[in-house]
Formats: sequence, structure tokens, C-alpha cells
Amino acid sequence: MTSTTDHRADQLPDAAAASVRHESISGRPVTELLPAGLAMGLVTLKTDNVPRLRGYYEQALGLVAVAEDGPNVILGRAGTPLVGIEESNGLKLPGEGEAGLYHVAILFEQAADLAATVYSAVRHDQSRFVGSSDHLVSEAFYFQDPDHNGIELYVDRPRDQWQWGADRQVAMTTEYLPWDRYLNTHLTEDSVARLRTAPASVGHVHLQVGDVATAEEFYVRDLGFEKTTGLGTMALFVSAGGYHHHMAMNTWNSTGVGPRRNTLGLGAVDITLPGGEGLDSAEDRLKVAGRSVQRTDRGLEVRDPWNTLLVLTEAEAPSAAASI
Repeated sequence: MTSTTDHRADQLPDAAAASVRHESISGRPVTELLPAGLAMGLVTLKTDNVPRLRGYYEQALGLVAVAEDGPNVILGRAGTPLVGIEESNGLKLPGEGEAGLYHVAILFEQAADLAATVYSAVRHDQSRFVGSSDHLVSEAFYFQDPDHNGIELYVDRPRDQWQWGADRQVAMTTEYLPWDRYLNTHLTEDSVARLRTAPASVGHVHLQVGDVATAEEFYVRDLGFEKTTGLGTMALFVSAGGYHHHMAMNTWNSTGVGPRRNTLGLGAVDITLPGGEGLDSAEDRLKVAGRSVQRTDRGLEVRDPWNTLLVLTEAEAPSAAASI
């Protein structure tokens, strides 16, 4: 039998439907968690060469300008902001072993649109292709931009194909995915033609940190994500609403490192909560845990233990007229 709640959820936008259906995967009270309709937002990158970095994301990945302010630009797809590029002169690139960005992951709705973007990226002379993987929950391709920021381009497998164990962790692995075979299977003339208009979103953000235990204290206990899987002391994956992961943290190149210096690279990670859901609760949890938070014009700002800036905002709630 289908309950009234289940039927209503089927008629709601994805984020709202997730909030209606969600049950904690960890057993933790939902009131202590970030809301299920959470989505990752804009990822801001600092650079000393805006034209070069902007040109790469436009030409290689098919992003287009959503907003501009002097030299700074926000790029996206189908009106959705994905990557902000901010002029920051006088700074150095971070070292390979410093805390910061491991990659920003751009999620596509269709395999053909992923294939078209990969095809465009591999042909760009400033792209560095660093691999492709089948993760069971997703299929992914990895690049580095001209400033050495990591990029993942991926598509999810249907949720009913994800496997959750008795330990309440989702099965993920890394198996080789032949990129040429993937393009031969999925690339179409139509997908190439809609390179700059096909929708995409920031699916997750993966960070380098100093240790996993401290990351779990901040991102799970204090901020309100749930752990979805982990690799001992090497990596942690967290999400809201039962997604495989909205954020991840690893120590593969950065074991024991301290807070980040002010460098080029990652500037901020935006996290968008459903309108009217979770922002006040998140602020309360962080304050009770002794974290320093502040409300600004951008949203609720907090820095993780490695000085990475997170900006939590609420999506605009739909008007009463729009919901009729």
C-alpha cells in the first residue's frame, strides 16, 4: 500500500521529495542532521590568471557565464552556478601535500552529456586527464585544470542499484573504466551540440585534510552530515538524505597537515539547504560544539579544522502561488 506521504513525495521537486522520504541511515535523529534536500552549491577558486582559468572551464567543460563582477566570474550550466573564479594576485599555488581541494565533482543527468564534456576536455591542450573509474554508484572521469585544481566529471547510477551493507555504509570501489569505450558507447552528435546547455550540478566536493577522525568530528558530529562509508584513517565520505556522498575528505597526500595557508586554489564551498530547513539548527550545533560561525551577506560561514571556508545558505522557498 502506498501511503499519503509517499504519494505526495512523488509529486514534489527532488529536494523536497527527499526531505519527505528521508530516514536517517545512521540511526541518528533526523533533527540532528542536515536536511535531506541539501545540495552542494558554488565552488569558488582563487587564481592569479582569470582569463586563462575562465577560458579553460568555458572551452574544455562547456561552462558559460552566469554572473560577472569586474574580473571575477561565476560559470555554470543551464543557469546553475558551478564554479566561481576570483582574482587573487600575489598568492602562491598550494603544495601537493597541503590541505584544500582534492577535486570538485560536476554531476551530469545523462551519460551522453557526460561523454560530450569528457570528449571536449580530453581534446583541450591545457587539460590533464588523470584517470577514469567505475565506483559502483557512479562512473567518473578525472582532470586537472591549468592551476592544478582537481575536477571530477561523473554520472550516477540509479539509486536502486546502490548497495548498502548491514553496517549502513554504501558499497563504493574503484574499478578501471575505459574512457574510449565509454565515449564510443555514449557520445552522440546531439550531446556534442548541447555541450553548453545540458544541465549539470556540483554533485560533491572532495577535500584533502590532515586526519579523518577530526574531519568526522566536524563534518558529522558538529555540522550534521551522515557518514556513508570510509577507508579507515585514509578517507571519509559523508552526505545528507542518503546520497552516496556530498563531501569527502582524504589524507592520501596530506596526513598530519595543519590549517591551510592563504593560497591560490580553493576559496569557498557553498552548501545549499532547502528553504526554511536546517540553517538555524546547523548554526546551533556548531556553536554548541564551540565552532566559530558568523552570518554574512553570503550566508552562514564556518571554517573547518583546516581553514576551508564553508558557506551555508537556504534556497528560496517557492511562493504560495507557485505551489498551486
